[in-house]
Amino acid sequence: MTFRLAPPFQTIGRLALAGIIGASLIAGDAGAQQKQPSPGSAKALFGSASLPAQGPAQPIGFYSKGCMLGGVALPVDGPTWQAMRLSRNRRWGDPAMIALLEQLSRDAQQKIGWPGLLVGDIAQPRGGPMFNGHASHQIGLDADVWLTPMPSRRMTAQEREDLPFTTTLQKGKFLTIDPKVWTQSHAKLLMLAASYPEVERIFVNPAIKKKMCDTWTGDRTNLGKLRPIYGHDSHFHIRMKCPPGAAACKPQAPITDGDGCGKSLAWWFTKEPWAAPKPNARPPKPPREMMVSDLPKSCAAVLDAPAAASMAATDGGSAATALTAAPAVPAAAGDLLPAVGPVPTDKPLVQ
Repeated sequence: MTFRLAPPFQTIGRLALAGIIGASLIAGDAGAQQKQPSPGSAKALFGSASLPAQGPAQPIGFYSKGCMLGGVALPVDGPTWQAMRLSRNRRWGDPAMIALLEQLSRDAQQKIGWPGLLVGDIAQPRGGPMFNGHASHQIGLDADVWLTPMPSRRMTAQEREDLPFTTTLQKGKFLTIDPKVWTQSHAKLLMLAASYPEVERIFVNPAIKKKMCDTWTGDRTNLGKLRPIYGHDSHFHIRMKCPPGAAACKPQAPITDGDGCGKSLAWWFTKEPWAAPKPNARPPKPPREMMVSDLPKSCAAVLDAPAAASMAATDGGSAATALTAAPAVPAAAGDLLPAVGPVPTDKPLVQ
């Protein structure tokens, strides 16, 4: 599968847009707001919760508008994974998500020889909207996995804060995979993650999706689960289906375009997704800050519910005590999402 760009857009891509598109979104979703939340807002209240709410595990609402009851922590360390950016206190998730990540890490090592997973943001202790970095990750069924293999030694907490992201994109070129970074093992890891029936979607950079469409020669049954989206060039984003019996969980519409290697992917290689605002156009009105009342009604009760006794009291186990439970704090100025240029407010339906 090959896309050919008109010469004018090739020039734009190489010059004006290469740096914009090549920049990785540090924590994930391009649509997230970066300003400090107002006191009493959903971001402020859910972001200040240091421990999960007691109760049976339950994802509530939609991935980008909801919360989580009975969350558990991914242990800081496991035989085949290490949790990253521990200070964010975002390694909480629905038990089904934590189990999936642990299984993926084991299967990746045993089946494809991947050294182990570096796991990034999952959700806050009680889910809900975050201070910065994500529009989704609110109900414990989203998780970011780095495309960097786990090192052979256990990193210190500071190393996990400081380790830079490695983009898979080639510098100075438009949506082009860097052959010095990308390997067949990356492709195998993505397809392994997509193979689990409970996985709904996996978000990747459009260049990664195109690479997979062009080069994957194995079973393509689950290739359609790989969905192109802004950023996601240094990590991939796993989204699980609503677990069986989770009546309060709002599912996402199913994928309908087969392997996703046709028009829905070609769109990303046109000007439209990256178009700058028209000259003298009125800036779009910023979205209203989300309040708890905007979330499902049960989320207010989640905020008020008694907290788990400690991190170790969850399924995260004793390894979770490597961190002292502390409320999440707003990101420092240097940790905000980098500028990524104009991003449409109406995200494409192919997500």
